[in-house]
Amino acid sequence: MQGKLIMIKLNNPGATLFFPDDFTPEEAFAHTTHLGIGAHQDDIEIMAYHGILQCLHKKELWFGGIACTDGRGTPGNGPYAHCTEEEMHAIRAREQNTAAAIGQYSFVAQLDYNSESIRNPVSEDLKNDLKQLLKTTSPSIIYTHNPADKHDTHVAVCVAVIEALRESPVGDVPPTVYGCEVWRSLDWLLDADKVIMSVAGHENIANALLGAHDSQISSGKKYNRATVGRWLSNATFFDPRSQDIASKVSFAMDLSPLVQNPDLDISDYVQRYIERMAADITARLDRQLKRS
Repeated sequence: MQGKLIMIKLNNPGATLFFPDDFTPEEAFAHTTHLGIGAHQDDIEIMAYHGILQCLHKKELWFGGIACTDGRGTPGNGPYAHCTEEEMHAIRAREQNTAAAIGQYSFVAQLDYNSESIRNPVSEDLKNDLKQLLKTTSPSIIYTHNPADKHDTHVAVCVAVIEALRESPVGDVPPTVYGCEVWRSLDWLLDADKVIMSVAGHENIANALLGAHDSQISSGKKYNRATVGRWLSNATFFDPRSQDIASKVSFAMDLSPLVQNPDLDISDYVQRYIERMAADITARLDRQLKRS
């Protein structure tokens, strides 16, 4: 793996930046058009492959990634059972940088937070780090976790991203922000509410990106198979009456209104999606039960 690994002056002294290409940091930041912001190493590859694919081999489009947590506390099983917490920290960081090289990212930042500090609603450290990186990159599309995810750290990162964007100058705020699938599928959204992203193509790249995180896969979690399986399932079960719109599909929730209107309550925003889904189920049942 080639590229430049440098330390950055953010909240955590262990935070790093990795640049797989020969561009200067300033050039890499400036040409970043798509940005994935994930809680853990491997979240970016699971939820933001659409962005990676959009930028692959494109001179005018570049994908950048931000992994917020440090990888410590990851249970090592199988071939990694002997690893200490610090060794797992180093392994997971290296795996994330390897994925960045495979995916031809413009950069990947690893912010080195422990999960507990991210889940602390009082702390503003992550939000402020994100604001600094957003000011540096100014992407046009952001992929992050969706606020209905069932992993608390994922939800905390989603909230930090929204708050960072709300507090950023207008020129630093992208027009498009997607909340993506990791620990909860977004199949439950009404079709009209889904952001539908084709992730078909370059299967070898997708497999290599997901497979780069061997410490997770070989420790017993087959994220590589599960992610591709979800994409296949999303495509097949999207519409019972028409041909598949793509061979692999990832769903997202549009978070742009939450960024554009800071007065929107995040919880209320998600609740509206839930209410529309519940109303659709009730109406479908009522039609069959001959209720008006």
